[in-house]
Amino acid sequence: MQLGNTDWNHFRRYALALSIFTVVYNLAEAAIAITASNSSNSLTLFGFGLDSLLESFSGGIMIWRFWKDRSSNDSTGFEIIEQRAIRMVACTFLLLGAYVLIDAGLALYWRHQPEESWVGIILAIASLIVMPILFMLKYRLGKQMQSPSLVADSKETLACILLSGTMLIGLGTYTLWKIWWIDSVVAIVIAGFLLHEGYEMLEGECGSSECH
Repeated sequence: MQLGNTDWNHFRRYALALSIFTVVYNLAEAAIAITASNSSNSLTLFGFGLDSLLESFSGGIMIWRFWKDRSSNDSTGFEIIEQRAIRMVACTFLLLGAYVLIDAGLALYWRHQPEESWVGIILAIASLIVMPILFMLKYRLGKQMQSPSLVADSKETLACILLSGTMLIGLGTYTLWKIWWIDSVVAIVIAGFLLHEGYEMLEGECGSSECH
C-alpha cells in the first residue's frame, strides 16, 4: 500500500514523537538503573541501564531516520535509509548482548553476589507499565508505514520489556530467598535474546538487499 504524502507526513511526525519520548524516558531510566547498580552490585540492573542507553540510541537513530525522510515517494531513498537504520539498530542488540553475556559469565565464575535493590524492583515495575504501550504503538505504526526499521526499533522496546520482567524476577528472588546465582543466569538469558534478535535483523536485512 502506497501512502500519500499527507498520510506519510502525519505518520512521520507520530514516529518522531514516539522516538523522542523513547530517548527521554530511557535516558532517565538508564541514569537511575546504573546509579542504583553501583550500590547493589546487581549485574541485571546494570545491564538494564545499558539496555536503556542503547534503546535511547536506537530511538536517536529513528529520530535521524524520520527527520531525514520527508517523503514516501522516493522509493530508492526510502530503502537506503531503512537499510542503514536497521543495521545500526541491529548493532545495538549485538553489542549489548555480547557485553551482558561476558559480564554475567564472569560473575558466575567468580560467584558474584548482588545486594537487595528496591529501586531496581520499582524501576522494573514502572518499565513493565510504560514499555508495553510504547512497543505496541511503535510496532503498529511501523507496520502501517511499512517501515522495517521502526518495527526493528519496536523490538528493542520489546527487549526492554523482557529485561524488565527478568530483572524483576532476579531481584525479587534474591530479595526473598538470597539465591546468589539467579541474577547472572537471568542476565545470560537476556543476552541470548539480544544476540538472537540482532542476528535476525541483520540476516533479514541482508536477505532483502545486496548487503554492501
